[in-house]
Amino acid sequence: MTLSVDVSSVGPARARTIVTADPELDDLNSMIRFLLYTNELDVAGLVYASSRFHWSGDGKTPFFLPDREYTEPQLSWRWAPGERFIDDAIDAYEQVHPNLLVHDPRYPSADALRAVVRMGNVEFEGDVSEETPGSRLIAETLLDDDDRPVHLQVWAGTSTIARALMSIEEQFADSPEWPEIHAAVSRKAVITKFASQDGTYDSYIRPVWPDIRVTDVATMAWGYLARRVIEPPELQYLGAEWMRDHVTSVGPLGALYRTWGDGRQMVPGDFTDYFHLSGLSADELRELGYAVWVDPQPLGEWISEGDTTNMLNLLVPGLRGHEHPGHGGWGGRARRVDDGPDMWETHGANDTRADGAAPNEAAFDEYSVTRWFADAQNDFAARLQWSVQPTFGGANHAPVVTVERVDLNVRAGEQLELSAVVSDPDGDAVAVRWWHYREAGSYDGVVELSREGSTATVVEIPGDAVAGQTIHAIVEAVDGGVPALKGYQRVILTVV
Repeated sequence: MTLSVDVSSVGPARARTIVTADPELDDLNSMIRFLLYTNELDVAGLVYASSRFHWSGDGKTPFFLPDREYTEPQLSWRWAPGERFIDDAIDAYEQVHPNLLVHDPRYPSADALRAVVRMGNVEFEGDVSEETPGSRLIAETLLDDDDRPVHLQVWAGTSTIARALMSIEEQFADSPEWPEIHAAVSRKAVITKFASQDGTYDSYIRPVWPDIRVTDVATMAWGYLARRVIEPPELQYLGAEWMRDHVTSVGPLGALYRTWGDGRQMVPGDFTDYFHLSGLSADELRELGYAVWVDPQPLGEWISEGDTTNMLNLLVPGLRGHEHPGHGGWGGRARRVDDGPDMWETHGANDTRADGAAPNEAAFDEYSVTRWFADAQNDFAARLQWSVQPTFGGANHAPVVTVERVDLNVRAGEQLELSAVVSDPDGDAVAVRWWHYREAGSYDGVVELSREGSTATVVEIPGDAVAGQTIHAIVEAVDGGVPALKGYQRVILTVV
């Protein structure tokens, strides 16, 4: 069978999402990337949140950190007065919004984004004692008439989301509708979290809302320790030259992006934040009073986007990574864990290379994430160019790849032809390949996809495949532009 469709007839549905973030530099960097992809998303909320690493205090309750000397008790922890890093990023976005519209008219206005910014439960780590504007926004979204999943991205602690769910429970627990509402909210909420940065997931969300799908996306790959798992030659994307040429020199959003030694601190005087300094060894930083927890790097190099794994699978609709944690995509592939009925974890969902070989031992546990690192970085660089280029021809755009039917029933031993329509918005030459994403499907053997380099492929369904097993075939197109960009479409074959 031949499957094809006119590109112009296809418009992928955008994932609906709410981001909760704390004011660490990696969250700022992730927010800059996020804003450049708001054309691909339905942004329902941007919420300031706390964690064990960042909270604002109430202005009157003192605390003392162990092993530190203070002349006065502290009233907040790594939270600047008047914190507005999300608003700062939106201000920079507003400056480039006219250019972004040239490249995609779906980009929301800065005012539309500001309209969904809220302050969450930020006074103390894990505080859920009161509703906040942020918790109310989350609760109202989960209870509204839109049945689409709400992807709740946890870049901080879970306390604001926990407070939202508590409010729903308090409102309906004694009503006859409670079982139905509990089930509906559990289906609608989809949580991705970078570990548990406060105790409210374990103490409340997991026991009271066990059926909510939760994926822990904590990895080193996009964070402060990325150099331990990113493989050559992708390490160039962490280097000072690449960061300067493709990020920090590119317009207001690029200028806001944090790199080593840039002279800025999120909170002046923070003894854990020495990333604004350069040319000092770890011992020299300790002598200055800093608690050194990441080895210092050369001036201008990558620091972190630790929470970016929360968003990446929402950004590439053709890869369909947002549909299920086990599908995999730019944000990695997750494996089922036993902590709950629908709990998943990215770390340890081990992928192999296309030739079946495993990456080096240090990177193996995160290869489902790092295999896409160059693709995501090149795309980010292109979108930063969109932000400064007032003409469509001034920047590169990813190829568009479509397949008419992306879910098919097949039989063991069957041969079928899949065909994609591939075009490039810039008229660039495009190279195409089909490949079997073995780990994403439940059939664990080799599946042959013929016609290397063609927009069509013949798939041979193995004779030993059994009913219910799935096979994931991905068509990938890379253009000849600068930087080279990729478009994708995943087809899922289910054996009947």
